[in-house]
Formats: sequence, structure tokens, C-alpha cells
Amino acid sequence: MPEIAPPQRIVSLQPSVTVTLRDLGLLNLLAACTKYCLDVCPELLDTGTIIVEDSWSAKAEQIISARPDLVIASVPYRMESLAEILKAGAPCLCLAPHSLADIYKDILHIARIAGAEAAGQTLVKRMQTEIEAVRSTSSASRSTKSRPLVYCEEWGKPLILSQGWVAELVEAAGGKFFGEAGKNVTEQEVVAADPEVIIAAWCGAGNRVPLEKLAARSGWGQTNAVRNGRVYCINDEFLNTPASTLIDGLKALAAAINPGTYNPVGLRQITAITHAPVQIE
Repeated sequence: MPEIAPPQRIVSLQPSVTVTLRDLGLLNLLAACTKYCLDVCPELLDTGTIIVEDSWSAKAEQIISARPDLVIASVPYRMESLAEILKAGAPCLCLAPHSLADIYKDILHIARIAGAEAAGQTLVKRMQTEIEAVRSTSSASRSTKSRPLVYCEEWGKPLILSQGWVAELVEAAGGKFFGEAGKNVTEQEVVAADPEVIIAAWCGAGNRVPLEKLAARSGWGQTNAVRNGRVYCINDEFLNTPASTLIDGLKALAAAINPGTYNPVGLRQITAITHAPVQIE
């Protein structure tokens, strides 16, 4: 059976895919990407790379205009966007990671398809090594019994907990993840759990989560986290992009959970607390 040639024109519909191509040294294969990819790979700003919609709102005509021989997409999807991706007619790799193990497999899959398997193995090994280094530092900082409860929010209305890989990173950073990853919770459930650390990383919001309004939700002023000012925003791309950017997210988590252990990028702490309930629009 003849070998299939590696792709030469890849359309990336998600920042995690673009970051992985960059880390594999394969940005030269990128024919098109999303505007969100530019936030994590600013080196693409002046390359003339075609900008297309993402996995959530893909448009067939945009994909076709890039003349791809491979489209790589990742969650979140809609049925309409999947139909558009398929309508474009190019081979498509659709990813849906839930855990760090899934992310490693996705990186290796992209690397094999693109003819860069050794680079993929090196990248995964680097990520694993850095995560274990943070885990080691965090374990030295506190015992298992003293792990603080961490509420980690991916969206604010409705309240949605961060994904499974974030729960793993919270544990590696020395915390205990509140709730079931990726599920909805209520404001009252958070109050009842009384987390010691509150972290928000809203999809698409960058570092713009309004922490003062978040802390002013009904009853949240009673929690340990709010009373002690341990309410943080971590840049969206550091927790919600399943790629090597998670290492920055992990260090930000570790700094929030164990203050003084790291001086990370992408971490912002609440500066003022109001106890009047505020509705977040």
C-alpha cells in the first residue's frame, strides 16, 4: 500500500491546533487559521495567512478558498458547523479531547499525519516533564490533607466548570478541584462548598473576566476565597486551549493555589471586593 504524503496546506479551525503546528515547527504548512489563533501565535500576524471562522461557526466557502489538503478542527462544535466543514470536501481531522492523555494523543496524531512524529514525541515529553516538575514543587509546599478546594469556572452564565484537563492541572498544582469537570453548577452549590480559591477563565474572554462582579454573586462574599481575596482570572488561552499553552496555565494555577511559588504570566487577582449581589450579563 503506497504511503500517503504529508499535507502541504492545513486549515486550522482552533487555536490549540495552530499552537501544536507551531510547536512542531510546521507553521509553514498553515494555509488558514482563525482570528483567535493570532492571540496565541502572534507571529502569524504579518504572514498573510487566510483568516477563517472557527470550529463553532465554520463556513465551507472560506475553507475551500484556502485550498486545503487537510482541515483540523476541535471542540466546541455545532451540527451546522460540522456540516460546513464536511461540505468543504477536504480530508478532516476532528478532535475532542477531555483529558491530558487525550491532548497528548491528539498532538501525536497531528505530528504523525504531518510527518513529524519525532517532534511530536519530544513535545509531549516536554509537557509531561514540566507538569511533573510543578507537581513536585506543589507536593513539597503542602500535604495532601491541606489541599485547598478550588472552584474553576469556564463560563459565567450559566456557571460551567472548567474541563477535565483543567481538573488534572489543579490537582498537579496542589489543589482539589470542586465538582465534576465541564458540568453546570449553581451559585448556591459554590457557596455551600466554600472554596478557598476561585479561578475564572472564560472562553473567548482573554483576561477580561470581571472579578469584582463575580465575587459579588449572591452569597459568595461568605466564601473563604472571597473573604481572603483569593479570586483570580487566568487568561483564557492558558486553560481552555488544549496544547502546550496549558503549561503557562498550570504555573498560574500553582501561583494562585500556593502563593509565592511562581511568578507566572496571565494571572490576575481581584483588587476590590463588594458584598452587594451583582448580576453578570
